Amino acid sequence: MIDAKAVTAVVVTYNRLPLLRQCLTALRAQTVQGFTVLLVDNASNDGTADYIKALTMPGLIYHNTGENLGGAGGFARGLEEAVRLGCEAVWIMDDDTLPEPDALEKLLEADAASGDYGWLSSRALAPDGTDQPMNLQRKTMYKDIDSFDASAVPAVMASFVSLFLRTRTVQQFGLPIAEFFIWSDDWEYTRRISRAKPCWVIPASRVVHAMQNPGVVNIARDVPARWARYRYFYRNDVVLYRREGLLGWLWLLAKDAWHTVQVLRDGQGSRAERIGIIWKGFAAGVRFHPQIPYVS
Repeated sequence: MIDAKAVTAVVVTYNRLPLLRQCLTALRAQTVQGFTVLLVDNASNDGTADYIKALTMPGLIYHNTGENLGGAGGFARGLEEAVRLGCEAVWIMDDDTLPEPDALEKLLEADAASGDYGWLSSRALAPDGTDQPMNLQRKTMYKDIDSFDASAVPAVMASFVSLFLRTRTVQQFGLPIAEFFIWSDDWEYTRRISRAKPCWVIPASRVVHAMQNPGVVNIARDVPARWARYRYFYRNDVVLYRREGLLGWLWLLAKDAWHTVQVLRDGQGSRAERIGIIWKGFAAGVRFHPQIPYVS
């Protein structure tokens, strides 16, 4: 089994200091200790840097990117820096992830029992104890997993809310695509790996995802302040699903058409604007061919 001292936890943060405090407290409370925490700060302006300067936390490394690289860029930077630190495994999470005390211990036990796997993913819960819908792993490209009854549940896609993988896997499959900026970077990355290696959800490893905007990603259901960022979602999903061939393209068209129908049915207004974001995002995705970056 990999020793906890050979693990680097990569936490990406941006202007969510209250949640970051909780995340770091949860990491300090893990039943296994000695791991490094690499905090990647996307140039927060809410006092995060000052808080970290005053914080006494052994094993904490603070990396300020100097600009907001988005979640995708932050995780790409974090994984790259973690590999260069020389760790054997990385444990990835957002700043609003609150691991239960034995979350890492259960992942390390699963690592020892899983053979040649791609990644391990924790069960993500909402603060009320129900499963967080945005973080349900996929058993196929098109269906969420529907049971956590086994000690290890096969999956093909997972979020970056408590993802564990060996450093050699990062070296083999590369880094997340920083150009995605936000959304679908975790789906694309985990699917890139699961196309070649078996991957697992470990239900005994549990985290609370205290996200500020819970629910599924859908411009028909989200608040107006967040509509503009959906151009990334509809663009990036094209990169993810076109690798799956004809079925992937059909899924994309069906999803975007259904979101369009939902926009037409809801009462928030600005229907033309939102429908334009959906289909301009799709068209941008057809032209979008980012390169997979590797650790040099």
